[in-house]
Amino acid sequence: MINQVTLVGRLTKDPELRVTTDGNAVTNVTLAVSRNFRNHQGEIEADFVQCTLWRKMAENTSRYCKKGSLIGITGRIKTRNYDNQDGKRTYVTEVIAENVKFLDSKKANSTHAEKEVVTN
Repeated sequence: MINQVTLVGRLTKDPELRVTTDGNAVTNVTLAVSRNFRNHQGEIEADFVQCTLWRKMAENTSRYCKKGSLIGITGRIKTRNYDNQDGKRTYVTEVIAENVKFLDSKKANSTHAEKEVVTN
């Protein structure tokens, strides 16, 4: 069996690092991935994919990335379900990251950071 996914997209918000009760670092991010075609109005749409990153990947992503950062993720799809507060069954599909690559150039990141410092 094969369960492997590769995504390249931009973070929709700043990653927030959390620590589980077991002491493991985790962050959940949403990756906006552009489609390879235009819709009837001539616009390029995007899919918003939920991804979970663990341990060092979570720490480094929350440390070095922010909203709009371009990253690549390889991992596996995980599905789960639970009963919500209203007693309705809720289904979740997410990507569990096995590898993360930061694709923004260091120069672009430092220039952006300098602009943020100047404008604040």
